[in-house]
Amino acid sequence: MKELNKIIKITLLLFITIGTNQVYSSTMQSQTIRGQIIDQDSKTPLIGANIILIGSNPVEGTSSDLDGYFRFDQVKVGRVSLKVTCMGYEEKIISNLLLVSGKEIVLEIELIESLIKLEDVIITANGHKSEALNEMATVSAKAFSVEETKRYAGSLNDPARMVSSYAGVTGDALGNNDIVVRGNSPKGILWRLDGIEIPNPNHFANDGSTGGPINALNSTMLNNSDFFSGAFAPEYGNAYSGVFDMKLRNGNNEKREYSTSLGILGMEATVEGPFNKNFNGSYLINYRYSSLDMLDKIGIVNYYGVPKYQDLSFKFHIPTKKAGTFQLLGFGGLSTIYQEDFDKEIEDSLTRTSDFGADVGFVALKHIYPINEKTFITSYISASGTKNDNDYNKRHDNGNWYLAYHDKFTNSTMRVSTNINTKINAQHRVKFGLIYSDLAYNMFAKEDMLGSGMFNTELNTNGRTGLIQAYANWKYRIQEDLTLITGVHYMHFLLNNSNSLEPRLGLDWEFAPKQSFSIGFGVHSKVESISSYYATVENPDGTISTPNEDLGLSKSIHSVVGYSNRISKNVNLKTEIYYQHLYGLAVENDPNSAFVLNNIRGGYTNRDLVNEGVGHNFGLELTLEKFFADNYYFLITGSLYDSKIKALDGELRNSRFNGNYAGNILFGKEFKIGKSSKNKNLGINTKISLIGGHRYTPLDLQESINEGHSIYQEDKFFEKKADDIFITNLALTYRRNREKTTHEIKIDVQNATNNQAFVTEYYNDMNQEIERAYQLAIMPTIIYTIQF
Repeated sequence: MKELNKIIKITLLLFITIGTNQVYSSTMQSQTIRGQIIDQDSKTPLIGANIILIGSNPVEGTSSDLDGYFRFDQVKVGRVSLKVTCMGYEEKIISNLLLVSGKEIVLEIELIESLIKLEDVIITANGHKSEALNEMATVSAKAFSVEETKRYAGSLNDPARMVSSYAGVTGDALGNNDIVVRGNSPKGILWRLDGIEIPNPNHFANDGSTGGPINALNSTMLNNSDFFSGAFAPEYGNAYSGVFDMKLRNGNNEKREYSTSLGILGMEATVEGPFNKNFNGSYLINYRYSSLDMLDKIGIVNYYGVPKYQDLSFKFHIPTKKAGTFQLLGFGGLSTIYQEDFDKEIEDSLTRTSDFGADVGFVALKHIYPINEKTFITSYISASGTKNDNDYNKRHDNGNWYLAYHDKFTNSTMRVSTNINTKINAQHRVKFGLIYSDLAYNMFAKEDMLGSGMFNTELNTNGRTGLIQAYANWKYRIQEDLTLITGVHYMHFLLNNSNSLEPRLGLDWEFAPKQSFSIGFGVHSKVESISSYYATVENPDGTISTPNEDLGLSKSIHSVVGYSNRISKNVNLKTEIYYQHLYGLAVENDPNSAFVLNNIRGGYTNRDLVNEGVGHNFGLELTLEKFFADNYYFLITGSLYDSKIKALDGELRNSRFNGNYAGNILFGKEFKIGKSSKNKNLGINTKISLIGGHRYTPLDLQESINEGHSIYQEDKFFEKKADDIFITNLALTYRRNREKTTHEIKIDVQNATNNQAFVTEYYNDMNQEIERAYQLAIMPTIIYTIQF
């Protein structure tokens, strides 16, 4: 608490003085870069690795010590690149690190052992920064940095929004950070944190969904991470669409550092540092609170539906001399929104209210234990939970109020896992893992949309079940330029004993200097949300049953072929062709129905389902990327794809997410302004996107009026196509380094042209009309950050 009080006091002082203090130091600002060099496969430290500051004159370099650690002091702030070499290992370049005066850079650099056993020879690798951190990935994988998450226009410091810039990935035009990967439903996404599966980490998230308006995991806490869009490595299970494999960084283990931000979306504070001077452990804590809620409380904003949220993230890194390394990590988020609607003609006449809340929490204890120089074991135990509750109240024409809908969903998970990694030699590495998840649930939902006084119970269940997963990975470096990844993932759902044995295969071949060919294949499956298994269904005779308890796993076979060409030092061209065969999809048990569960974003349905749906996704993706160098970058991505699904009616139809095409152009440049001694930079970033409109099913107005909620024309499932989405995002960043602090102001404008494409239609149950929803209007945000 004392640390947070100190942050608040310093923040207030800086806000008062930033516009008036004109006495600046004329000395050149500098900072420290340090870290550890380790073997990529065994994670053991490498002694005597050489690290050079690229572009330094005279050349400045150092070597790693007995524990693999290295250090540069008094490095000039700005963009910095490192070259790392070590006898018997491939050279590695770490490009364009952003060094600021308010924060040290602490790195963990992994080197790949060379297959060429010649002394005094350094092997030059042709890899680049976008390659996945997980070396078991050969296709459809991309690493992303925290700096990119903050830099890309429209990302709002949210990795889920940032990856919508990648080929084959599109976002939600209505403003959520749901992501659609290669035409798949967003609910097929897997979220992981430090190798551990986590619940949907978004505020205001519905049960069974994987997105939301605001990520509860602050990017300030993240380290470089991976995103996968297909043919996942064997260790990834319970996903068929995409994987977010995020990592929390360790706190600074030598000195205490602070960061605080104030913006339209939230105000936050971060503190990190060592436990004591003689211990290598560290802590990292971040807290954030909704700015709109604060402004609402003091009366500055006053509108009907203020989103209120807060979140806390933390990581404690505790190394020991003989017992390995322990890490305690977690996050939690609370979010609520209360909305009121008034009569259009009588402005003071309240007609309906909605009170929605969504909470999420996760905590894990992780243990990493080295058995010897070639083998280590990673184990963890975690607890997580989500809670959703919603009350929807309406007013009768006679003025009386009634509860139209109520639900409450509580899910809690205890998860234990262990895996063993062994580096047999420079050619062979194996990894075996076992995961058990204990899933507890308590769910209830009822509706009376017409106010008849008789509730229809849609869901009423509680209990627990389990999910068992096991996997085996084998990495075989056949030659220096040819790597094979193979393995298997097994999943068994104890609720109904459905299971899936999933072989995986990947191959990467560098057939020419700076050019590579890759393939990937895998079977993937996912458990549906628990609510889908227990939703009630009304039988023809009027009785109620839960026929979906025996519903199996939805499955997909991924096949990917890729080509990559390192055109120049900082420019890379990559293209992929993929085909996904979908089978075992949950569809309505009716030969005349076109309903497929994959077409929903989350939640459940009160329909009798069977695993007899099939479909496909296939497409072509292209990425041309200029990595940040010479003060600018660009990223051009495009994808053409087709997504079709067939239910029991036998007709192959467009899936809801079949937009057919998407393209992005991102460009950014940094300028030094004023005298060089002032260390002031201006960054300009833009993102221009064209995204094919999703499909929608037209509403049946009369039936919707009769039932009091949306009823669709089921003979026209997803026959209509919404407008294409054109969006331009602009961001301006001003950064100033002082002697011990860094100030940054960022203005980020989403949909700068205020384009208003039609996205979907919905039924308004108060005026009994069908209304249209359009893409999110222009939304400027501003955030001011201090690091010290």
